[in-house]
Amino acid sequence: MFYHLLYPLKTHISFFNIFRYITTRSGGAFVTALLLSLIFIRHLMKHPFIKERISDRVPESHGQKSGTPTSGGMGFLTAAIIATLLWARLNVMYIYVAIFVTIYMAAMGFYDDVVKLRGKEKEGLSIKTKLIFQFVLSGIVVLSLYKLYPEQIVTTTQFLSFKNINLNFGAFYILFVMFVFVGTTNSVNLTDGLDGLAASTYLPVIGVFILLAYFEGHRVLAEYLHLMKINEIGELAIFGSAIAGATLGFLWYNAYPAEIFMGDTGSQGLGGALAIMSILTKQELLLPIAGFIFLAETLSVIIQIYVYRRSNGQKRFFKKAPLHHHFELIGWNEPKIVTRMWIVSLLASMVALTLIKIR
Repeated sequence: MFYHLLYPLKTHISFFNIFRYITTRSGGAFVTALLLSLIFIRHLMKHPFIKERISDRVPESHGQKSGTPTSGGMGFLTAAIIATLLWARLNVMYIYVAIFVTIYMAAMGFYDDVVKLRGKEKEGLSIKTKLIFQFVLSGIVVLSLYKLYPEQIVTTTQFLSFKNINLNFGAFYILFVMFVFVGTTNSVNLTDGLDGLAASTYLPVIGVFILLAYFEGHRVLAEYLHLMKINEIGELAIFGSAIAGATLGFLWYNAYPAEIFMGDTGSQGLGGALAIMSILTKQELLLPIAGFIFLAETLSVIIQIYVYRRSNGQKRFFKKAPLHHHFELIGWNEPKIVTRMWIVSLLASMVALTLIKIR
C-alpha cells in the first residue's frame, strides 16, 4: 500500500523514491511485523484463546508447561500479513498466493488446535483429514502457477547447484507440491516442541528464501548466479521479511521459559509460508538443505516408528522422538538444545546459499 500511495510523490519530493526499492520495503515490512507481533502477542498473553495441554508422549518435565497460552500463531501471522499488505506492491499476484497459502494452513492449524482443546485427549485432526486439506491446497497452488508462469516452467524446479538445469515433473508436479507442503508443514510442527526451538531454527531458513526471491527478481544478480529470472518475484522478499520479523517478535516471548506457544496455528502457517516461498521461487530442492533441522526432526520420527514396528515394540532407536526429546533425555537442558540446533540451522542455511553461488 505504501508503494502505491507514496512512491508517486517522488516527482515532488525525491525522498519518496526510496519506496521503489525492494530492500527498503523489505526492511520496513520486517520492522512493522516485529512491532505488531510484539503488540498482538502481548494482548494474546493477557487474553489467551487456547491454553496448552501437555501430551503424555513428551518427557515428564514438560508437565509444568500445562496452561501456557498457545494462541501465539494468531498474533504473529496476523502481524506478518498486515505488514506485507502495507509494504508490498498490491498488483503482484505472488503476494496474494503466498498470503492465501499462509492463511489456509494457519486456519487448518487453528482448527487442529481447537479439536485438541475439546477432546478428552490431546488428539487433533487425523492424518487423512490433513492430507485432504493439503491436496486441495496443492491443486489450487498448481492452478495458480499456470496463471503466473510461462507454460514451459510451470511444472519445473531448479536443480540445486547445477547450472541452468531444471527438472520437469510434468503431470506429477501436483504430487510434488503436495509432498513439499506435507513435508514442510509437518516438519516445522514436529520441531515445535521446546521453548523457542521452532522459531529460532526457522529464521535462518526463511532468510535463505528471502534472498532467493530478491536474487531471482533482479536481472543482474539472477544472471550472475545462474538463477531463473522471474519478473516481480522480488516482491516475495517483502512477504518473507514480514514473516521473519513477526517470528522474531514471537520469539521474544517464546524464548525459554516460554510465556506463550505458537500452537499448530503458528507452526502450520509458518510451514505453509516457507513451502510456498520455495515453490514460487522454484527452489523446492534447496529446502531440505537449508531446513536440515526440520528434516532431521522428521527423519528421527520415521526411524523411530520403523525400528519400533520392526521389533514388535521391543526396541527404539532414540530414547524419544522427535530428536529434541532424545537430547532432553540424555541430559541436555532446553536452552542448550535450542542454541545448538539454531547453530546447525544457521550453518545449513549458509551451505544452501553457498550452493547457489557455485552453480
